[in-house]
Amino acid sequence: MPQYPNRQFLDFEQPIKELYEQIEQTKKLADKNPKIDYSNTLLQLEQSILDKRKDITQHLTPWQRVQLSRHPDRPYTLKYIEKMTTNFLELHGDRNVKDDKAMVGGFAELNGETVMFIGQQKGTNTKTRQLRNFGMANPEGYRKALRLMRLAEKFNKPIVALIDTPGAFPGLEAEERGQGEAIARNIYEMIRFKVPVICVIIGEGASGGALGIGVGDKMLMMENTWYTVISPESCSSILWRSWDKKEIAAEQLKLTATDMKGFGLVDEIVPEPDGGAHWDYDGAAQILKQHIINAINEFKNIDYQERINNRIAKYEKMGFWEIVS
Repeated sequence: MPQYPNRQFLDFEQPIKELYEQIEQTKKLADKNPKIDYSNTLLQLEQSILDKRKDITQHLTPWQRVQLSRHPDRPYTLKYIEKMTTNFLELHGDRNVKDDKAMVGGFAELNGETVMFIGQQKGTNTKTRQLRNFGMANPEGYRKALRLMRLAEKFNKPIVALIDTPGAFPGLEAEERGQGEAIARNIYEMIRFKVPVICVIIGEGASGGALGIGVGDKMLMMENTWYTVISPESCSSILWRSWDKKEIAAEQLKLTATDMKGFGLVDEIVPEPDGGAHWDYDGAAQILKQHIINAINEFKNIDYQERINNRIAKYEKMGFWEIVS
């Protein structure tokens, strides 16, 4: 169980924080009174933490799931790759401009099979968040991802895309280097790759930043993540000229995994450990690993032309429309 001093707690996780504080106080009492056995009390408190984590997970609002997807202790792409695979070889650069640190990728061994992993990477502290640009890739990041996916196709290896971004970087220099074209090019080519492509939303799935590596045979979405065209804060600022309505925006955007599966935009929801993936990296990675292995096995023996046709048909059917005469 994670130790209290190393944890960060969201507002709705405060009951868990209070239980951790009780554990710390009990341990201090045990040190002062070595003749008294506090082991049963500690076990009861630890069980209470597990129960509270489960209870909180079962009653989350859409906005709270957004908060969990951004939890500072939540595992990011490289952590999942570390926990799920062996022999990861990271590859760098788009062979044109530079190496975008917000987008990572490379070959790794998953369950005895070589797989190309790509994904957005956020930082774990102030310095690395700036280095990774908060997971917001520039055009060269999407072009690096495309280069790696083409490499995977060349060697007939499956592609797994791990999506976690608040959006593609909206800076002037990104637009000058063709941000929109880079994302559009990725969408165009991903739908035509001959190898299996599995996409997973592991955190934030915002707008074109997610779509740039989000087209595949199967879309998985972890339980406490979100996927939509705009963040709740930005939606609130547009509609109400303020971020104060972000909770309402999150509700109206229908951005949770359950909503997305209901709309047919994702194929499968990946459960997380009680309380969220940030409580159990190993557990979250093992659950996700099995879902990815199952998805690859589902598609790898299908003829590539049939797989491409099915992929195109899958995206053609998305959305709702009405013909008015």
